[in-house]
Amino acid sequence: MKFISTRGQCAPVGFNAAVAAGLAPDGGLYLPERLPDIRPLLPRWSNLAYADLAYEFLHLFATDVSSAELRNLVDRSYIRFAHPDVAPLVELRDGLWVLELFHGPTLAFKDFAMQLLGGLYANQILHTGQFINVLGATSGDTGAAAIHSLLGLEGVRIFILYPRGRVAPLQERQMACTGASNVFPIAINGNFDDAQRIVKELFSDHAFHAKMRLSAVNSINLARTLGQCIYYIHAWRRLPEAVREAKDLEFIVPTGNFGNIFAGWLTRQMGLPIGRLCVATNQNDILYRFFTSGRYESGPVLPSLAPSMDIQVASNFERFLYYLDQNDPAAVRGVMEQLRATGKWTCENFDPGVFRATHANDEEIREIIDDLYACFHYVADPHTACGFADIDPDRPTVVLGTAHPAKFPETIRDTLGFEPTAPALEALKNRTVIRHELPAEADAVRAFIEEHGV
Repeated sequence: MKFISTRGQCAPVGFNAAVAAGLAPDGGLYLPERLPDIRPLLPRWSNLAYADLAYEFLHLFATDVSSAELRNLVDRSYIRFAHPDVAPLVELRDGLWVLELFHGPTLAFKDFAMQLLGGLYANQILHTGQFINVLGATSGDTGAAAIHSLLGLEGVRIFILYPRGRVAPLQERQMACTGASNVFPIAINGNFDDAQRIVKELFSDHAFHAKMRLSAVNSINLARTLGQCIYYIHAWRRLPEAVREAKDLEFIVPTGNFGNIFAGWLTRQMGLPIGRLCVATNQNDILYRFFTSGRYESGPVLPSLAPSMDIQVASNFERFLYYLDQNDPAAVRGVMEQLRATGKWTCENFDPGVFRATHANDEEIREIIDDLYACFHYVADPHTACGFADIDPDRPTVVLGTAHPAKFPETIRDTLGFEPTAPALEALKNRTVIRHELPAEADAVRAFIEEHGV
């Protein structure tokens, strides 16, 4: 299978090349040239273990990776997950479930794709013999998951940009307390959108990109998207048969960068019978505003109790635009140029289709956390709580649980009166934070990578 850029100004490439590059040479994002129809495969996949399902799904796309290598890579990707079902589906009441995606090594949903991506990079180095410098930006969980997928890997340096003072303390400790010599957490004096802008600028600098052999771990990387499609299939097959056959199932997805919910939408395009997808955001509600009005307009980023969603520029939105614009890369280029120049764009005659949207401010997040505990004795982190802001009682619903509540002890303590714990996080509290502080300028980050990269 080949992969094409959303902007249509470079040649199609294979899976390995798309993963290695991250961002396409024309600045676009890679997508499959065609989407497979998975409907005939769903019965055969119904009872597979998670790793077996992942292998079968990825085998449809990673056609330039040998079966033996892909099998080994996938098996290693999920061995560090603490729950035997990898992504357990927890029923809160009849017709309402939480898909818990936080049983991986960094207790966040990003582990599903990042553990896979780390294995792909290791495989790439094994075959090419070339060292790589991995670059990414994070609003919280991506950075920790990326770092822990590449920790100590020979031939890799990893540089993660994050907004200083705008990630949860334990999220920062997961990045800055590893003690690994190949890890460089970079706290920039700006917000997440500044960090993301710098990453895109450095990847668009073709000379620097080639010289430093940059690879991307952000959700701009194709492997991230495909790795997240798998748990939608996994959840669907764990539901009662009556729910699957009714085909009115809704997935509610807390999202800031649009990658998590785009993976669900893409899986639906491949034939998974999902009835509706709900975009759940915090008070930084650019995606909520788009899916309720058709107007995409960035504004100031407001710090919140759900910091991983403190985003106003959703990088994966470009992939959705490609399909919204009838697979027309010229139209995508026009929209992206308008967004770059003005920060806003209106989709004429917008139809949300299978999407709806909801949002929750900080006060509402606390109320939801309190209500969930009172009704179901269930503790949700602030991001997952946003998914419960508006539940449709007439639809079977799966809310994606994106992070372990122990990553946000202050919010849970202030709301419920106690702190949830996790052994992996407790061990971080006495370690020294080692970070590198830089201005929110591409030149400063470029010079740092040149000095410390391989």
